[in-house]
Amino acid sequence: MARKNNDTPQNKIVNEILEQYNPTTVEDMQNALKDIFGPMFEAMLKGEMNNHLGYENNDHREKKTTNRRNGYTKKVLKTSNGSIPINVPRDREATFEPKLIPKRSKDVSGIQDKVLSMYAKGMSQRDIADTIEDIYGF
Repeated sequence: MARKNNDTPQNKIVNEILEQYNPTTVEDMQNALKDIFGPMFEAMLKGEMNNHLGYENNDHREKKTTNRRNGYTKKVLKTSNGSIPINVPRDREATFEPKLIPKRSKDVSGIQDKVLSMYAKGMSQRDIADTIEDIYGF
């Protein structure tokens, strides 16, 4: 019988979480997940902003648009693990409409549960990103 490969991206993430947070209770693990989901949502929103503006952050080449990044707005998301504060990027012309977490929307427990279930099924980060793009269009 072949041994299961423990070098998967999911196992590496799990091992890093266990090493950094050393959770001993379910509450400890939930707090670790809260710490992870905030930056993950922020990174996804930054990716949406890059797509919206048509250029990456700190790209110093000539731009096709006059619209630029204009800081961040604080937002508190409701997840199945509790509240998570994040910074949502904004643009000068206020035309950025996030698809992942739409304006005036705060409950992301459905998205969070989908991402966790994809990890549990053994999907790689690339597979998860592709699935999110299929579902949400970005």
